[in-house]
Amino acid sequence: MHKRVPTYRNHKASGQAIVEINGRHFYLGKFDSPESHEAYRRKIAAYLSQQELDDTPLPSLRIDRLILKYFKFAKTYYVRNGKQTEEIVALRIALKRLRKMYGSTEAVKFGPKAFKTFRDSMIQEDLSRKYINDTTGRIKRMFKWGVAEELIPPAVFQALTAVPGLRKGRSGARETEKILPVPDDVVDATLPFLTEVVADMVRLQRLAGMRPAEVCILRPCDIDRSAEVWIYVPQWHKTEHADKERLIPLGPKCQEILQKYLDRNPDDYCFRPCDSERQRKAERHANRKTPLRYGNRPGTSIITLPKRTAGEKYNTASYRRAIQRACDKAFPHPKRSVELTAQERQEWRSEHRWAPNRLRHSAATEIRRKFGLEAAQVVLGHSAANVTQIYAEKDYELAVRVAREVG
Repeated sequence: MHKRVPTYRNHKASGQAIVEINGRHFYLGKFDSPESHEAYRRKIAAYLSQQELDDTPLPSLRIDRLILKYFKFAKTYYVRNGKQTEEIVALRIALKRLRKMYGSTEAVKFGPKAFKTFRDSMIQEDLSRKYINDTTGRIKRMFKWGVAEELIPPAVFQALTAVPGLRKGRSGARETEKILPVPDDVVDATLPFLTEVVADMVRLQRLAGMRPAEVCILRPCDIDRSAEVWIYVPQWHKTEHADKERLIPLGPKCQEILQKYLDRNPDDYCFRPCDSERQRKAERHANRKTPLRYGNRPGTSIITLPKRTAGEKYNTASYRRAIQRACDKAFPHPKRSVELTAQERQEWRSEHRWAPNRLRHSAATEIRRKFGLEAAQVVLGHSAANVTQIYAEKDYELAVRVAREVG
């Protein structure tokens, strides 16, 4: 259905041309002048393209109004497969933080000093340097968008670009710990406490060096099984916005893991929480000690409207939580739970839990040790070798062996 185009009219009382759009009247200049016709065409073009009409002068635009406009745009821009991406969550937190400090400030008055004050407030909250740089980067992108939409003068964004990101060791901001490969013996100790589905996800990711998200979204239709080595092409991946292709080779060990997950609808996900829940209940029933003639039998105590149900796909958060719950069982604290303080419990968990992204680091390190940096770069899907070096720990045993022979 086409929109009705508002008409160009003469406002007799003032002698100006006028157009009414969505209940608002816009004066366009002297009636029937070339300038008024140009202004009319601009308003109609903006109206038909669903852009927000605003006749507010640029200098009077407050930051809270700029935030509203930008977030409205972001909710339609950061979308993948019809759903908003995780960037929306991070962006909402960053903009909310800025609004609390500078929401009533005019955008043109938000200069480098105010930007540094905003950044320093996050340092005082003991947030990590990387998180602070990510947050300030999102704020800069908003001002850049405001310039492109002619909502604020270009000089505002240009001034903010003069403020560099925080440098390691020169900012006072907290540094995060380096992400290291997870040892194979730790993974092996955790596997028995995982459901069969999640355990297979861990094994597959460790062998193929996938990102956690790539394991979660794997479907039979995404795998080319025409050759000896299968090729997995994810339906989306981290760098697709840069028009980069991601191909993940799956060798015999990966194929063996996947075989039992391929006999299903090609568009269904291979690893599903509902399958894990079904297996968990079956195992729990098999291990029950109460005779079947006593108590509830399978299917007789089903809650019709549970608050949470097992879904059709893992996401990175639920995948990580499943692993961490297994870590708590695999590495219990020597003390009884009731004897632990909250700080002791948190420190123990931080030391003994591991996240699935560390499996990618483990795969990269092993591939680099056996086949070299270039091979690790290709398997991990990096366009530059320096990125791969972040994932692949150097093989210091090789350096020791060289030193022993050379001197």
